[in-house]
Amino acid sequence: MDLHIAGRVAFVAASTSGLGRASAIALAAEGVAVCITGRSLERCEPVVREIEKAGGRATACVLDVEDSQSVRAALEHCQSQLGAIDILVLNGPGPKPGSPTTVEAADVDEAIHRLITPHVEMLNATLPTMRERGWGRVIAIGSTAVITPSEQLVLSTMGRQGLAGYLKALASEVAQDGITVNLVHPGRIATPRIDQLDEDQAEREGVTASDIRERFERAIPVKRLGNPVELGATVAFLASEYAGYITGTSIRLDGGVTPVQ
Repeated sequence: MDLHIAGRVAFVAASTSGLGRASAIALAAEGVAVCITGRSLERCEPVVREIEKAGGRATACVLDVEDSQSVRAALEHCQSQLGAIDILVLNGPGPKPGSPTTVEAADVDEAIHRLITPHVEMLNATLPTMRERGWGRVIAIGSTAVITPSEQLVLSTMGRQGLAGYLKALASEVAQDGITVNLVHPGRIATPRIDQLDEDQAEREGVTASDIRERFERAIPVKRLGNPVELGATVAFLASEYAGYITGTSIRLDGGVTPVQ
């Protein structure tokens, strides 16, 4: 299916692995020029080579979402190498696990600085051009913890809920400019991040990571973890011309485990 976004330019934050990488690969497959970002060029370059080998166009740059100067430099690199940014995929590492009773004030500041501040900076830098051109797509990769708070990921829940509220308000403001703003909330997708969370929980409970994985799979209606490719395809669709009437909404990719609200 041709999503009619060939020739567009996408900036995908934290796209060297996991969900960010899957999003970048899916967009590149639709003919979008993609800026691959990560903490080092060494991690970015394999993804760029994969895209170029498939006939796509990509560039790479270092991005530390907790460093404002790095955020600005990465956006400038993307625009100088590929052109004005049409599609902005907001993504990044989550804060450390922890329950509500273990949270300190400094932890809350870190969650905001990691999950909200850099994304607002990216939006402030890219929205003016999108509005001038009358077209833009903003897609944030969130978490089902926004809908059903996780007892052990309370900092992630706090930060992502704050971002979700901001993006919902933003969607209404820029809709008339041809810009859509949406969120994708993944549940348990098979990524290194989930592997680490399983290992951490297994250590706390004195069981194996496989035991934790099987427990979660039994609780998911489709009886499996999600595939990053499935999330990437959803991001690509939300970036498409066909999704121009979808804005201010959230899509759950969780195998049906999250209660409908």
